[in-house]
Amino acid sequence: MSSIDTLKQSLIDAGRVLASEDQGDFIFGHVTARIPGDDQHFLMKPHQIGLEEITAENLITCNLEGEKVAGGAPRHIEVFIHSEILRARPDVRAVVHTHAPNAVAFSALGRPLQGIGHEGAYFHAGIPVFSETADLIIDQTRGKLVARAMAESDVLIMRNHGIVTAGRTIEEATVLALYLERACKSQLMVEACGGATHVCSHEDAVAKAGRVLPQSPNVFKYLVRRNAAAGG
Repeated sequence: MSSIDTLKQSLIDAGRVLASEDQGDFIFGHVTARIPGDDQHFLMKPHQIGLEEITAENLITCNLEGEKVAGGAPRHIEVFIHSEILRARPDVRAVVHTHAPNAVAFSALGRPLQGIGHEGAYFHAGIPVFSETADLIIDQTRGKLVARAMAESDVLIMRNHGIVTAGRTIEEATVLALYLERACKSQLMVEACGGATHVCSHEDAVAKAGRVLPQSPNVFKYLVRRNAAAGG
């Protein structure tokens, strides 16, 4: 299998994993990955289909201006989230944007994410919140603001909107999205009971975070196997 075929399969798997973990939002949400050997172009899930409906044939190709340059399906109007992050961050190879429901709800609280569980420990030092607009990211100007907010981070909460994650691989970006959503869900549960009394110490959080994220490839592979076993 060629490198581009491998990448396409990873995007297909990522879409199915995100959808199976309740991060699908009808036809909204998108995943992208740079084309191997070509830092100016990236593959993207097209508009009008669900995350779980990505195929090698319906993936589209866009450039860093946000223009579709290949593929028959329409592109998402929020392509600029991806194009501007990829333009600003040469280290990033893949970007995920979803309307993860617990993260959206948590964003409305205006509170910092705490080190409650394993996932929360990874984000305990704080993550940026994009609050410039709750509207869609429909042009380069807004895309640049999102990229600026993520300049020092691989994760972003978009207030009243969703999340963005960036990774060196599509597997890493996908698992970061899952971890962020789970961390938000855990805190919502605790907030409903009056708020956290005990959270991870800084030392424990750093230690756990250093053990959790390196397992991203294994977590991703497990979720792909689980979906396959379930016929997904």
